[in-house]
Amino acid sequence: MRTAFGLTFDVPDGYLNTASIGVPPTGTVEAVAAAVATWGAGGARPTDFDADTDAGRESFAELIGVPADRIAIGATISQLVGIIAADLPDGARVLVAEDEFTSVSFPFAAQTDRGVQVDEVPLEAIPDKAADHDLVAVSVVQSADGRLVDLGALRDAVRGTPTRVLLDVTQAAGWLPMELDWVDHVVGTGYKWLLAPRGAAWLAQHPDAPAPRPNHANWYAGGGMSSIYGLPLRQAPGGRGLDLSPAWLAQVGAAASLRALAGLDLTRVRAHCAGLADQVRAELGVPAEGSAIVSVPGDDAARKLTDAGIACAARAGKARLSFHLYNTEADVDLVLRALRG
Repeated sequence: MRTAFGLTFDVPDGYLNTASIGVPPTGTVEAVAAAVATWGAGGARPTDFDADTDAGRESFAELIGVPADRIAIGATISQLVGIIAADLPDGARVLVAEDEFTSVSFPFAAQTDRGVQVDEVPLEAIPDKAADHDLVAVSVVQSADGRLVDLGALRDAVRGTPTRVLLDVTQAAGWLPMELDWVDHVVGTGYKWLLAPRGAAWLAQHPDAPAPRPNHANWYAGGGMSSIYGLPLRQAPGGRGLDLSPAWLAQVGAAASLRALAGLDLTRVRAHCAGLADQVRAELGVPAEGSAIVSVPGDDAARKLTDAGIACAARAGKARLSFHLYNTEADVDLVLRALRG
């Protein structure tokens, strides 16, 4: 059992795989277990989950620095990105980073029969090429290796242009401080750094961006029980009008974890997570990057780490390590011993 930032985690030594799946605080485990027990005893009602759904919505908004009324709930990144992709005009030009996580890029590539063109460029070139495109879609932190897009340069590049920006904060929200009220579309899922169950995701839709067609329109997005039968189409105002009907138990866990994370000083959290990661970078002889994700080269790096009992991931021919709240210098020592061995 480990305690970090006032939270308790039942996490084993050497767990460095948050970028694949986060370990929830014990309070989140208890909240979900209680909801399952109530459901199993026949005591659950659909409206019982509304408060948790709204709490998760509000905490996600706080974590990315936007008003809560912009936030729509969903289940996965690709489903939320797909809303934006399907609404692009025929012939639109989209810019993505090379080797971008495919839940960001594939929904746009699926529109090529309509003449939508998707261009890949190195991550560092995104700001320079942004104004030549109708929309830029990029992860704030790259899944494969932890590189960060230059948000300041991207914002400057699109200011005063019609270019829209979609950011995926899945590998950033929960450890990286962000103020993204200027972004047209922000998506993020909860089961990694936000330490929630899989099945909870969010979309922040800027009020000045074109409102996308609600191709998945449903009773919940209409405002709840008043919209369960009959026409005409009803949509709740703001982001709520793009809601997917919530995955209840995922929203229970999301409410607990995101509420805890939103109450932390994320500047301190980043210093902790990236500081541990930078200790590994120093051993590898590469500069500090301020990212919580480290990519370790070597064909046998993932095997060495796994054999030493370290939970990590193999990505793009390298071993990927990810440091979160619950990691300590003891985990760094495990990594360094494994790599030296």
